[in-house]
Amino acid sequence: MKIPYFPGCTLKTTARNFDVTARAAAKILDVELVELDKWNCCGTVYSLLADNLMNHLAPVRNFIRVQGMKDEGIIDDGNKLVTLCSMCFNTMKSANHRMKNSPGDLRKINEFMYREKDYNRNVEVVHFLELIKEIGYEKVREKVSKPLGNMKISPYYGCMLLRPKEISIDDPEDPMILEELMTSLGAVIVDNPLKKMCCGTYQTARDKGIVVRLAGDILSRSVYEGADAIITSCPLCAFNLDDRQKDIVQKEPTFKKIPVFYFTQLMALAFGLGQEICLFDLNYVDPRPLLLEKGLLER
Repeated sequence: MKIPYFPGCTLKTTARNFDVTARAAAKILDVELVELDKWNCCGTVYSLLADNLMNHLAPVRNFIRVQGMKDEGIIDDGNKLVTLCSMCFNTMKSANHRMKNSPGDLRKINEFMYREKDYNRNVEVVHFLELIKEIGYEKVREKVSKPLGNMKISPYYGCMLLRPKEISIDDPEDPMILEELMTSLGAVIVDNPLKKMCCGTYQTARDKGIVVRLAGDILSRSVYEGADAIITSCPLCAFNLDDRQKDIVQKEPTFKKIPVFYFTQLMALAFGLGQEICLFDLNYVDPRPLLLEKGLLER
Protein backbone atom coordinates (compact mmCIF):
# COMPACT_ATOMS: atom_id res chain seq x y z
CA MET A 1 0.00 0.00 0.00
CA LYS A 2 1.48 3.33 -1.11
CA ILE A 3 0.36 6.35 0.92
CA PRO A 4 1.38 10.02 0.51
CA TYR A 5 3.81 11.12 3.20
CA PHE A 6 4.76 14.59 4.40
CA PRO A 7 8.04 14.50 6.34
CA GLY A 8 8.38 18.18 7.20
CA CYS A 9 11.57 20.17 7.65
CA THR A 10 12.99 18.84 10.92
CA LEU A 11 12.76 15.20 9.86
CA LYS A 12 15.24 16.00 7.09
CA THR A 13 17.78 17.41 9.55
CA THR A 14 17.98 16.89 13.31
CA ALA A 15 15.12 14.35 13.45
CA ARG A 16 16.34 12.01 10.70
CA ASN A 17 16.13 9.18 13.23
CA PHE A 18 12.36 9.76 13.28
CA ASP A 19 11.98 9.79 9.49
CA VAL A 20 14.22 6.81 8.74
CA THR A 21 12.76 4.52 11.41
CA ALA A 22 9.18 5.41 10.47
CA ARG A 23 9.72 4.55 6.81
CA ALA A 24 11.42 1.28 7.76
CA ALA A 25 8.75 0.30 10.28
CA ALA A 26 6.01 1.13 7.79
CA LYS A 27 7.52 -1.24 5.24
CA ILE A 28 7.39 -4.06 7.78
CA LEU A 29 3.66 -3.33 8.04
CA ASP A 30 3.37 -3.48 4.23
CA VAL A 31 3.04 0.28 3.83
CA GLU A 32 5.23 2.49 1.65
CA LEU A 33 5.30 6.09 2.76
CA VAL A 34 5.69 7.95 -0.54
CA GLU A 35 7.17 11.38 0.04
CA LEU A 36 5.31 14.26 -1.56
CA ASP A 37 6.97 15.74 -4.61
CA LYS A 38 7.90 19.42 -4.15
CA TRP A 39 6.47 19.63 -0.64
CA ASN A 40 6.97 22.81 1.32
CA CYS A 41 7.10 23.65 5.03
CA CYS A 42 3.71 23.28 6.71
CA GLY A 43 3.95 26.85 7.99
CA THR A 44 4.29 25.94 11.67
CA VAL A 45 2.12 26.78 13.52
CA TYR A 46 -1.60 27.06 12.76
CA SER A 47 -2.76 30.67 12.89
CA LEU A 48 -5.72 31.34 15.19
CA LEU A 49 -6.54 34.70 13.54
CA ALA A 50 -9.80 34.54 11.63
CA ASP A 51 -8.57 36.96 8.95
CA ASN A 52 -5.22 35.28 8.40
CA LEU A 53 -5.59 33.18 5.28
CA MET A 54 -2.02 33.59 4.06
CA ASN A 55 -0.79 31.27 6.80
CA HIS A 56 -2.85 28.43 5.30
CA LEU A 57 -1.39 28.61 1.81
CA ALA A 58 1.46 26.27 2.69
CA PRO A 59 -0.71 23.39 3.96
CA VAL A 60 -3.15 23.72 1.06
CA ARG A 61 -0.32 23.61 -1.47
CA ASN A 62 0.77 20.31 0.07
CA PHE A 63 -2.79 19.00 -0.23
CA ILE A 64 -2.72 19.89 -3.91
CA ARG A 65 0.46 17.83 -4.26
CA VAL A 66 -1.43 14.83 -2.86
CA GLN A 67 -4.13 15.29 -5.47
CA GLY A 68 -1.45 15.37 -8.16
CA MET A 69 0.04 12.10 -6.94
CA LYS A 70 -3.39 10.48 -7.10
CA ASP A 71 -3.98 11.79 -10.63
CA GLU A 72 -0.61 10.38 -11.74
CA GLY A 73 -1.31 6.98 -10.18
CA ILE A 74 1.74 7.18 -7.91
CA ILE A 75 -0.18 6.24 -4.78
CA ASP A 76 -2.85 3.75 -3.80
CA ASP A 77 -4.72 5.87 -1.28
CA GLY A 78 -5.26 9.38 -2.56
CA ASN A 79 -7.31 10.55 0.40
CA LYS A 80 -4.79 10.09 3.19
CA LEU A 81 -1.77 12.29 3.85
CA VAL A 82 0.41 10.78 6.58
CA THR A 83 2.71 12.85 8.73
CA LEU A 84 4.84 12.19 11.80
CA CYS A 85 5.78 15.49 13.42
CA SER A 86 3.12 16.52 15.93
CA MET A 87 3.37 20.16 14.91
CA CYS A 88 3.13 19.43 11.20
CA PHE A 89 0.12 17.24 11.93
CA ASN A 90 -1.58 19.89 14.02
CA THR A 91 -0.90 22.69 11.53
CA MET A 92 -2.03 20.79 8.46
CA LYS A 93 -5.05 19.07 9.98
CA SER A 94 -6.25 22.35 11.50
CA ALA A 95 -5.86 24.13 8.16
CA ASN A 96 -7.65 21.28 6.39
CA HIS A 97 -10.48 21.45 8.93
CA ARG A 98 -10.88 25.15 8.17
CA MET A 99 -10.85 24.61 4.42
CA LYS A 100 -13.49 21.89 4.66
CA ASN A 101 -15.76 24.01 6.84
CA SER A 102 -15.19 27.45 5.27
CA PRO A 103 -15.94 27.33 1.52
CA GLY A 104 -15.35 31.07 1.22
CA ASP A 105 -11.84 30.79 2.66
CA LEU A 106 -11.02 27.91 0.33
CA ARG A 107 -12.28 29.85 -2.67
CA LYS A 108 -10.02 32.80 -1.80
CA ILE A 109 -6.99 30.52 -1.40
CA ASN A 110 -7.69 28.70 -4.67
CA GLU A 111 -8.05 32.05 -6.45
CA PHE A 112 -4.82 33.34 -4.91
CA MET A 113 -2.89 30.25 -6.05
CA TYR A 114 -4.19 30.59 -9.60
CA ARG A 115 -1.18 28.76 -11.05
CA GLU A 116 -2.04 25.66 -9.04
CA LYS A 117 -4.93 23.28 -9.51
CA ASP A 118 -7.78 23.93 -7.10
CA TYR A 119 -7.83 22.04 -3.84
CA ASN A 120 -11.06 20.04 -3.79
CA ARG A 121 -11.14 19.24 -0.04
CA ASN A 122 -10.76 15.47 -0.48
CA VAL A 123 -7.51 14.98 1.47
CA GLU A 124 -7.55 13.47 4.97
CA VAL A 125 -4.60 14.38 7.19
CA VAL A 126 -3.69 11.45 9.45
CA HIS A 127 -0.91 10.86 11.91
CA PHE A 128 1.21 7.76 11.52
CA LEU A 129 -0.10 6.56 14.89
CA GLU A 130 -3.65 6.67 13.50
CA LEU A 131 -2.56 4.69 10.45
CA ILE A 132 -0.95 2.04 12.66
CA LYS A 133 -4.14 1.77 14.70
CA GLU A 134 -6.13 1.36 11.49
CA ILE A 135 -3.78 -1.39 10.30
CA GLY A 136 -4.30 -3.09 13.63
CA TYR A 137 -2.19 -3.87 16.67
CA GLU A 138 -2.56 -7.57 15.99
CA LYS A 139 -0.54 -7.15 12.81
CA VAL A 140 2.01 -5.11 14.76
CA ARG A 141 2.37 -7.98 17.25
CA GLU A 142 2.82 -10.45 14.39
CA LYS A 143 5.78 -8.44 13.10
CA VAL A 144 7.58 -8.19 16.44
CA SER A 145 10.72 -10.34 16.48
CA LYS A 146 12.41 -8.70 19.46
CA PRO A 147 9.79 -7.81 22.10
CA LEU A 148 10.64 -4.82 24.27
CA GLY A 149 10.22 -7.16 27.23
CA ASN A 150 10.71 -5.59 30.61
CA MET A 151 11.46 -2.11 29.30
CA LYS A 152 9.28 0.43 31.13
CA ILE A 153 8.07 3.13 28.74
CA SER A 154 6.46 6.43 29.66
CA PRO A 155 4.45 7.88 26.72
CA TYR A 156 4.50 11.65 26.31
CA TYR A 157 1.87 13.33 24.11
CA GLY A 158 2.40 17.02 24.68
CA CYS A 159 -0.07 19.46 23.15
CA MET A 160 -0.28 19.12 19.41
CA LEU A 161 -1.60 15.56 19.05
CA LEU A 162 -4.53 16.15 21.38
CA ARG A 163 -5.63 19.77 21.08
CA PRO A 164 -7.96 21.16 19.91
CA LYS A 165 -10.47 18.35 20.24
CA GLU A 166 -11.56 18.65 16.59
CA ILE A 167 -8.20 17.42 15.32
CA SER A 168 -7.13 15.17 18.19
CA ILE A 169 -5.89 11.68 17.35
CA ASP A 170 -7.31 10.30 20.60
CA ASP A 171 -9.32 11.21 23.67
CA PRO A 172 -7.78 14.57 24.73
CA GLU A 173 -8.40 13.80 28.40
CA ASP A 174 -7.38 10.14 28.42
CA PRO A 175 -5.22 9.29 25.38
CA MET A 176 -4.12 5.67 25.00
CA ILE A 177 -2.87 5.35 21.43
CA LEU A 178 0.83 5.42 22.37
CA GLU A 179 0.21 3.02 25.24
CA GLU A 180 -1.60 0.61 22.92
CA LEU A 181 1.23 0.66 20.40
CA MET A 182 3.94 0.13 23.00
CA THR A 183 1.97 -2.71 24.57
CA SER A 184 1.75 -4.42 21.17
CA LEU A 185 5.56 -4.16 20.99
CA GLY A 186 5.86 -5.90 24.35
CA ALA A 187 6.77 -2.91 26.52
CA VAL A 188 5.60 -2.24 30.07
CA ILE A 189 3.65 1.03 30.29
CA VAL A 190 4.39 3.59 32.98
CA ASP A 191 1.79 6.34 33.24
CA ASN A 192 2.90 9.91 33.78
CA PRO A 193 0.13 12.32 34.85
CA LEU A 194 2.12 15.08 33.13
CA LYS A 195 2.08 13.35 29.73
CA LYS A 196 -0.30 15.99 28.31
CA MET A 197 1.50 18.99 29.80
CA CYS A 198 3.33 21.39 27.48
CA CYS A 199 7.12 21.03 27.37
CA GLY A 200 7.59 24.76 26.76
CA THR A 201 7.80 24.57 22.95
CA TYR A 202 9.45 27.63 21.39
CA GLN A 203 10.26 29.15 24.75
CA THR A 204 13.38 27.03 24.38
CA ALA A 205 14.72 29.83 22.14
CA ARG A 206 13.21 32.79 24.01
CA ASP A 207 13.49 31.79 27.66
CA LYS A 208 15.35 28.54 28.21
CA GLY A 209 14.61 28.63 31.92
CA ILE A 210 10.91 28.00 31.31
CA VAL A 211 11.69 24.84 29.37
CA VAL A 212 14.20 23.68 31.98
CA ARG A 213 11.49 23.90 34.62
CA LEU A 214 8.68 22.33 32.57
CA ALA A 215 10.78 19.58 30.99
CA GLY A 216 12.43 18.89 34.33
CA ASP A 217 9.04 18.30 35.93
CA ILE A 218 7.89 15.97 33.13
CA LEU A 219 11.10 13.95 33.10
CA SER A 220 11.43 13.75 36.87
CA ARG A 221 7.88 12.48 37.20
CA SER A 222 8.55 9.73 34.66
CA VAL A 223 11.65 8.70 36.59
CA TYR A 224 9.70 8.82 39.86
CA GLU A 225 7.02 6.54 38.37
CA GLY A 226 9.73 4.01 37.45
CA ALA A 227 10.13 4.59 33.72
CA ASP A 228 13.27 3.49 31.88
CA ALA A 229 12.59 5.78 28.92
CA ILE A 230 10.15 8.26 27.41
CA ILE A 231 8.64 8.24 23.91
CA THR A 232 7.35 11.16 21.90
CA SER A 233 6.19 12.13 18.41
CA CYS A 234 7.35 15.75 18.29
CA PRO A 235 10.86 16.88 17.32
CA LEU A 236 10.55 20.03 19.43
CA CYS A 237 9.33 18.03 22.42
CA ALA A 238 12.21 15.63 21.80
CA PHE A 239 14.68 18.51 21.88
CA ASN A 240 13.20 20.00 25.04
CA LEU A 241 12.98 16.66 26.84
CA ASP A 242 16.22 15.15 25.55
CA ASP A 243 18.81 17.81 24.68
CA ARG A 244 17.74 20.17 27.45
CA GLN A 245 18.64 17.54 30.04
CA LYS A 246 22.15 18.97 30.06
CA ASP A 247 20.68 22.29 31.21
CA ILE A 248 18.45 20.60 33.75
CA VAL A 249 21.48 18.92 35.30
CA GLN A 250 23.21 22.29 35.64
CA LYS A 251 20.24 23.59 37.62
CA GLU A 252 19.51 20.34 39.50
CA PRO A 253 22.75 18.31 39.89
CA THR A 254 20.84 15.35 41.37
CA PHE A 255 18.59 15.09 38.32
CA LYS A 256 18.70 11.59 36.81
CA LYS A 257 18.95 11.54 33.02
CA ILE A 258 16.53 9.36 31.10
CA PRO A 259 16.58 8.36 27.40
CA VAL A 260 13.98 9.90 25.09
CA PHE A 261 12.97 7.94 21.97
CA TYR A 262 10.79 8.62 18.98
CA PHE A 263 8.17 5.88 19.12
CA THR A 264 9.28 4.72 15.67
CA GLN A 265 12.78 3.96 16.95
CA LEU A 266 11.34 1.39 19.33
CA MET A 267 9.11 0.03 16.57
CA ALA A 268 12.15 -0.51 14.36
CA LEU A 269 14.03 -2.15 17.21
CA ALA A 270 11.12 -4.46 18.08
CA PHE A 271 10.74 -5.37 14.41
CA GLY A 272 14.35 -6.57 14.44
CA LEU A 273 15.68 -3.93 12.06
CA GLY A 274 18.86 -3.39 14.08
CA GLN A 275 20.37 -0.40 15.77
CA GLU A 276 22.02 0.91 12.60
CA ILE A 277 18.69 2.06 11.21
CA CYS A 278 17.63 3.56 14.55
CA LEU A 279 20.32 6.28 14.42
CA PHE A 280 20.70 6.37 18.19
CA ASP A 281 23.69 8.68 17.81
CA LEU A 282 21.19 11.50 17.17
CA ASN A 283 19.64 11.02 20.62
CA TYR A 284 21.24 13.34 23.18
CA VAL A 285 20.96 10.92 26.10
CA ASP A 286 22.52 7.79 24.64
CA PRO A 287 19.90 5.02 24.94
CA ARG A 288 22.26 2.20 24.02
CA PRO A 289 23.44 1.39 27.57
CA LEU A 290 19.80 0.94 28.59
CA LEU A 291 19.06 -1.21 25.54
CA LEU A 292 22.12 -3.36 26.26
CA GLU A 293 21.00 -3.76 29.85
CA LYS A 294 17.55 -4.86 28.72
CA GLY A 295 18.98 -7.33 26.23
CA LEU A 296 17.64 -5.43 23.21
CA LEU A 297 21.08 -4.81 21.72
CA GLU A 298 24.01 -7.17 21.34
CA ARG A 299 27.40 -6.22 22.70
